Amino acid sequence: MKILVCISKTPDTTAKIAFTDNNTKFDVNGVQWIINPYDEWYALVRAIELKEADASSVIHLVTVGGADAEPIIRKALALGGDEAIRVNSDSHDSYYIASQIAAVAKEGGYGLVLTGKETIDYNGSSIGGMVAELLDLPYISLATKLELAGNTASITREIEGGEEINEASLPLVISAQKGMAEARIPNMRGIMAARTKPLKVVEPVAADSLTTVAGFGLPPAKAGVKLVAADNVEELVRLLHEEAKAI
Repeated sequence: MKILVCISKTPDTTAKIAFTDNNTKFDVNGVQWIINPYDEWYALVRAIELKEADASSVIHLVTVGGADAEPIIRKALALGGDEAIRVNSDSHDSYYIASQIAAVAKEGGYGLVLTGKETIDYNGSSIGGMVAELLDLPYISLATKLELAGNTASITREIEGGEEINEASLPLVISAQKGMAEARIPNMRGIMAARTKPLKVVEPVAADSLTTVAGFGLPPAKAGVKLVAADNVEELVRLLHEEAKAI
């Protein structure tokens, strides 16, 4: 079986966030880039586990981005991907990105397309559904478990108060979240092998961008802490009534 895993480049969670051009662009200066954790820890690692259970499986990686995304895709190859495809375009529009991924998936004939539930920068959680629609395939979102039996997939999702188990025939698209797999660290053998694994660069297909960024804004700075003496109950009550905000 051929598995396609979607990989996105995102800022490290410890990166200092700032904006430029009148708050319309993300300031990339000094930012450390990583594989989007939901793509890496859950989608990619589960694909690797499936390959370990069936050695005939092949894992391809796809990312939409410029040449600066290649170190990220090489790390994904070091973890266990077999080949990578970079669509040579830099866009933050979900529909445009999904269109590029769908075009790669159509050409590759994949039985399973896996993506993280969302990226940690934009938190859109929309790519998986759009890819499935463009491919006219079933889509299961927010999966916590995935098992395969022949051509049938059993997918578990968390729902209010319990779990939901779905069954679907391949091919299909799944977005993964916590519970799908345990994070792995690339070993030296994988890092060395990744240097020579194929990384194909393709030009984007024609697709519309349906959204533009009007502006970014940082959350308000945290207010200082007010300390109230233990015996000053009246002041505490006043602050709770007049200044405390509901969370």
